[in-house]
Amino acid sequence: MFIYDRVIQEPGKYSFAIDDLGPCTVQTPLKGGLFVGDDDQVVFSSQVRNLRKLIASKYFPAFQKAGPREKIFHDPSWSRAAIVTCGGLCPGLNDVIKGLVNILWWSYGIRTIYGLKYGYQGLSPKYHHAPLILTPEVVDGIHEKGGTILGSSRGNQDVGEMVDTLMRMHINILFCIGGDGTLKGARDIAVEAQKRKQPISVIGIPKTIDNDLAFVEKTFGFETAVYQTFDVVSSAHNEAEGAFNGISLVKLMGRDSGFIAAAATIANSLVDFCLIPEIDFELEGETGLLAAVGRCLEKNRHAVMVVAEGAGQKFFAGDKTKDASGNVLHKDIGLFLKDEMNRYFKSKKLDFSIKYFDPSYLIRSVAAQGTDAIFCHLLAEHAVHAAMAGKTNCLIGHWNNFFTHVPIALATIERRKIYPEEALWKGVLCSTNQNDYFQAK
Repeated sequence: MFIYDRVIQEPGKYSFAIDDLGPCTVQTPLKGGLFVGDDDQVVFSSQVRNLRKLIASKYFPAFQKAGPREKIFHDPSWSRAAIVTCGGLCPGLNDVIKGLVNILWWSYGIRTIYGLKYGYQGLSPKYHHAPLILTPEVVDGIHEKGGTILGSSRGNQDVGEMVDTLMRMHINILFCIGGDGTLKGARDIAVEAQKRKQPISVIGIPKTIDNDLAFVEKTFGFETAVYQTFDVVSSAHNEAEGAFNGISLVKLMGRDSGFIAAAATIANSLVDFCLIPEIDFELEGETGLLAAVGRCLEKNRHAVMVVAEGAGQKFFAGDKTKDASGNVLHKDIGLFLKDEMNRYFKSKKLDFSIKYFDPSYLIRSVAAQGTDAIFCHLLAEHAVHAAMAGKTNCLIGHWNNFFTHVPIALATIERRKIYPEEALWKGVLCSTNQNDYFQAK
């Protein structure tokens, strides 16, 4: 059952409560703002039938609304903030960093802002990574560049050492920009700081280009990634159409969830097949992928296939090696499918041509575009407001068109995935018509 359906069925099992460091007694320096309070909430379900059921229940799941508070916990005059970026690159990292620095500096008057180098390594003394001192002048033009000026790394460090470093540097606000593993590391830091009774706000800003974080409708970088796929898919189509029985295979990001592949397919409706981790497929037989591609070639004399990196992993035997962040290192489904199609169509003595595209590193390292860049700034703005209000062990989410506070434990409970019944996948099937190709004659 879809996790959001499980919340409706058993709302008492899922906590939406946000940790805070204590009462807010400091008057905010913000002037003329529209302030929100902790009792301002964003309802979890927007469907009337679900609302009726939840109203009748003892539990009513809702997110705490993000935004500026009239009274804050941290005194800006003695606050010190730090920013860390972890995991793989993603469009918008520098936009978020710039947004954090500018809001801290100009809105709250905080003058000591550290940029920790190379992920959580920057909080471990053994790596000797000196932090950057961040000011509005330092970050002025970084939004024009891809990547992150702070560098990145995968994997957590010793949580005790990291909290020791925060205490030694008198840092009372830490922003952790990263995905599932990064956010779990942020949770551990927050819990350890609370055990030590240290008033340190730890706020996560979810960075997953795959858009696969639970209880968060949208993450930064995803929209730019889909933009970037458009020209790649068009070029792949040109290559396929330019040869008799031409096949173009495009591998895109999507370790556990196929949102980029699905969105790219609908955004540029030149794709004939879209393969994602959530939807099983067979390779051989009359209803397998190879025969389906053959039918597509019979009809169109060319075929374009988009595959997410995590699709078809059942075809690989062997151990499940993990990276430093604990993610299973998937085998290369793109090269596997290329080899299998070569083998299959050669056995059929068919005249064909296969072109393979893997633009993953080109896509993830570009700067954020358009509304994605705006979204990055708004995430940063709400993260600063949350930190100054003494929130901790939470991240900034986006739900029902509102920015929200989400407990890290809730957001990392499992990956968000595409379900066959939802509109996105139905849109893919309508755009590609691929189910018809999988039907045996």
